[in-house]
Order: sequence, then structure tokens, then C-alpha cells
Amino acid sequence: MNSVDSLVQAKPDAFADIHSILGQNRGDTLLMRHVANTSAVNRYAAGQSYALNELGRTYRNISRYDRAIALHKEALAIAEKADNLDFRVYSLNNLGVAYRRISSLRTAMDYHQKALELAQDIKNPSENLKRSINVSFNGIGNLYLMLKQYDQAIDYFEKSLKLEAELDNTLGLAVNHQNIGQCLEAQGKLDLALENYRTSLAYNEQINNDMGRVICKTSISQVYLKQNQIDEALNLLKSALPMAQRLGDGYLTSPVYIDLGWAQMRSGQYGRAEENILEGLKLADSLELQEASAQANHLLSELFGHTGNYKKALDHKLTADQIDEEILNEGTVRYVNDMIFRYNAVKDSNNLKELSQKNENIQMQLATTKTTLLISGIALALLAGIFYILYRQYQLKNEKKLLTLEQSMLRSQMNPHFLFNSLNSIKLYIINNEQKNAVHYLNKFSKLVRKILESSSVREIPLAEELETVELYMTIENIRFSNEINFDITVDNDIDTHTVRIPSLILQPFLENALWHGLSSKQGEKNINVHISSDKKGYIHIAITDNGIGREASEKLKANKILKRKSVGIEITKERLANFAKEYQNSFYLEIVDLFDQSGKASGTKVVLHLPTA
Repeated sequence: MNSVDSLVQAKPDAFADIHSILGQNRGDTLLMRHVANTSAVNRYAAGQSYALNELGRTYRNISRYDRAIALHKEALAIAEKADNLDFRVYSLNNLGVAYRRISSLRTAMDYHQKALELAQDIKNPSENLKRSINVSFNGIGNLYLMLKQYDQAIDYFEKSLKLEAELDNTLGLAVNHQNIGQCLEAQGKLDLALENYRTSLAYNEQINNDMGRVICKTSISQVYLKQNQIDEALNLLKSALPMAQRLGDGYLTSPVYIDLGWAQMRSGQYGRAEENILEGLKLADSLELQEASAQANHLLSELFGHTGNYKKALDHKLTADQIDEEILNEGTVRYVNDMIFRYNAVKDSNNLKELSQKNENIQMQLATTKTTLLISGIALALLAGIFYILYRQYQLKNEKKLLTLEQSMLRSQMNPHFLFNSLNSIKLYIINNEQKNAVHYLNKFSKLVRKILESSSVREIPLAEELETVELYMTIENIRFSNEINFDITVDNDIDTHTVRIPSLILQPFLENALWHGLSSKQGEKNINVHISSDKKGYIHIAITDNGIGREASEKLKANKILKRKSVGIEITKERLANFAKEYQNSFYLEIVDLFDQSGKASGTKVVLHLPTA
């Protein structure tokens, strides 16, 4: 509360200044109400508008749209009275998003268009106004997406994407790649859609955004269903559902239920499919989510057609068509297009006036051109020198980070516990006078150490060498498991492991995790399989599957242990992949899938690495 009192006393007007103090607690409704009330008492308009908008966002994210809209309108009125451009634009965009969620497209377009006009009228916009422009572009793109005008939608998403890249806004990059994927999926370009969804998911993983994870997994599962990869879709949706339920946002949860029912219908589980689609429809109707409601009714029509209940099938088909017509009525489409046309016409007229004024200014400045050019040349030379120095510092910083990662990776692979336990196991063979086994495993151990040291000095190695290293590692580790682990590697015939190159020492941390968190506490048969496949897009897919106790059970056991074994290697590997992703434009993608048997009991874990071959 002290920080709130200090803020109200200082009374900064800019969004960025207020957000730097309150941004981490923007979802705390009690705090935001306190800020709103204190700001109102002290006649601090910017603080009051900020708090009301954040309260509105919180209500929007739990699907209470009426309350959210009322709060955003109150925030807008306060910002307009105070003539605060930052918060006028911010409030307008928030209203656009809220109305779009309930498929009120005309109203949403009005608010986004007004926000865009206000922000773009500023000659040198602040960083916050630039972000608001991106939000407006994205909002208008989403409206075109809902109207099924996919080329226009992609055009706006790409405008927003370009600006988000300039601002280095990871969340904005994730959102726009997700939206572009939706457009491409609707156009039937499933491979390109999947590529954008995976890029979006990679960005969301970087910023640990659960909402983004749910949206991306739901979208990826829809593509899988269209590609007839039913099991993959089911696994993704089952992992996304508890996450969506935990977030409490019906806008996210409803599509997960609906798509889960779709996948179950495709696999012949008609009873479960009906139950989940109806649950999604119930949520969609209660929150006035027309798009989700239309999809659910279309699927129920198809489902009842399969089960022979043709009356219900017809009823749901008529309902779905009616909702589609309400969303996509001709008047709404014409209204949105007219709004964009009028905006562009006014903008072109303003640009002509601006060009005329610029021409007059140029004529007046001709006399001083030589001096200006000389000064500009000197300034550019100085700037070039400064930029070069900054660029070199950036390069050195990246190189240092890479070196630190490689050192951390080597320490995780050559940790003292592993070395001590491996040598101790070999010592037991010597004590028991099993000379043949002692020599055999000592040779394996020394070869493993040599390969780890050699691989740690390079960034990429042939896949064949990486597979040889993990075979040696598993052979040594299996001594400590009394050779109970069944380990095998399968490689598809179209893959040449000697020419495919991957990041060095990338697989061992996942095998170690499978051993100690999945199989160490399991009774009975213990299996680990590494399967390597490829696709036509130039990717290889490395799947590591164990039949262990699953992540949830492992976490429970881990919580009860006094000495906890932390998966440091996996965290380092994720950081290495994220670092590679920057260089390869997010080409790397890590997927962790919980496996279940037919009764719904955990039956293991599957880790899939998607890596480019060039």
C-alpha cells in the first residue's frame, strides 16, 4: 500500500510509469480497487483509469464481459475528461477486445478504429502508443478473421507482427503468429498453420504464459484432427484442459471441451464426445461466445448423425447455421469494410496535406543544405561508431552466455554423483572378481567420458555420434538398475544419422529424467524407447518415451523426499534450445506429453524434440 500512496502523491500521467510500479500486481483486484478509490479521492485521473482498466481485463479473462465493458467505459470517460491520450487509446482497445469476445463486431471495429486513429495522429509516439497501435492492428485482424476474410486478416496481423518485432515484445509475437496460423488453417494450409502455431507456442514457453499454451495446444490439436492424427490431438487436449480450468477463463475452456469432444467423436467414443461438446456449448452459451457455440452445434449435428438421432442432428444444424448468419450477416461485413475505407481515405488526404507542407519546408531549407549534410555526415559517422561498439558488446554478451551454457551443460553431464556411482558399480565387479564385466564397463565408462568431453567443445554433432553417446550412458546407468531397463533406439529408413546434425549432448538430460523420475519408483517392466522420424518440411522428430509412473506421481514422490533430485540438465537444455531458437527464428520446438492407458491411469511420459535438419 505504501507504493500506492507514493504513486498517488507523484501522480505520473504516462501508462508506462504507472505500469512499472503496479504491473506485476495488475491481476490483484483488491489492490486495483484500492488504487481506483484512492486515485478518485485525490483526483488522480491516470491512476484511476489504469486501475479500472486492469479490473476490466481481469473480469474479461474470467468471461464476465458485462462487468468488464462497464469498467473500461468508466476508465475511458475519466481519460477523456483528463485529456490523457495514453489511457484513451488503452481503454478503447480494451473495449474492442471485450466486444469482439462476444462477437459484437461493429462495436469492436468502432473502438479499435478510433484507438488506431488517435495513436497514429501522434508524430513521435511513445513506446506504449506503439504497443497500442499493434493491439489495434491485431484487433482489426481478428475481426476480419471472424468475418472469414483471411487475406485481409493476415495483412493486419503481419503489420502488427512487424511492429512487435521492432519492440521485441515476445507476447505480441506469440499472439500474431497464433492468429496467422488460424487464418492459414481456415484456408486449408495446414502445414503452414502448424508451423505458426508451434512458433507461437515456443514464444509462450519463453515467457511462461499458460493462457498462450492453452490456446496454442488447442489450435495444434485442431490441425492434428484435420490431418487424422487423433491420438496426438487427444493427448494435447487432455494436457490443456486442466490448465484452462485452472485459469478460470471460459473463453479458453469452452473450445478445449468442444475440441476434446470432436477428437473423441473421431475415435468413436460417442458418449464421451457428446458429454464434452455439451459442456463446451453450455459454457459458450452462458458467456455469449457465438463462435464456440456455432462450432459446438455443428459438431453435435455431425455426432447425432453418426448415432442415428436425425431429429437432434437437424435441430443443432439449424441452430449452428443461425448463429453463423448472425456473426457473418452482410450488413456487418459491409460496415467493417466501409469503416476501413473511410479511415484510409482520410489518412490519404492528410498525407497529401502533409506532403505539400513538407515540400514548402524543403524549399526554404535549400540554402542551408550543404551545412546540414556535413553535420549529418559527421553525426552518422559517430552513430555508426557507437552502434558498432554496442553491437560488439551485444555479440560478446551472447558469446559469454553461450560459453556459460556449455559449461553448465558439461557440469550437468559430468556431475560428481554420476561419476562416483558409476565407478563404485565397476568397483563392485572388481571386488566380486568379475574381471570380464569390470573391464567391459570400464571401457564403456571411459569411452562415454571421452565422448562427452569431445562433444562439449562443439555446438553441433552428427546424430549418429549423439546416439552412440546416449547408448553408452544408458549402458552405464543400467548397471545401477541391475540391468532392468529395456532401452532401444529406432531410426526411420529415410534418415541418414551421419549427415543429420543436431545440438551436442541434447538427449541425455531427458533420458536421465525418464530414469530417475519415471522409472526408478516403478515396479515391473521398465522401458525407454527413442524413436527418430522426419517429415517433408525438413524437420526430424526425436521422441523419448518411457512407461514410468508419470509426471504427476513423480512430483508427489519428489515432494515427500528429504533429498530432492532436481532436473538441472533439462532446464539447461531448454535454455540452450531457446538460445538456438533466436538464431534459427524459433525453429526448435519441445513437446512434453503425459501418456494414459485406456482407464485414464498414467502410463508414462513422451518427450518430443522437433529439430530442423538444415
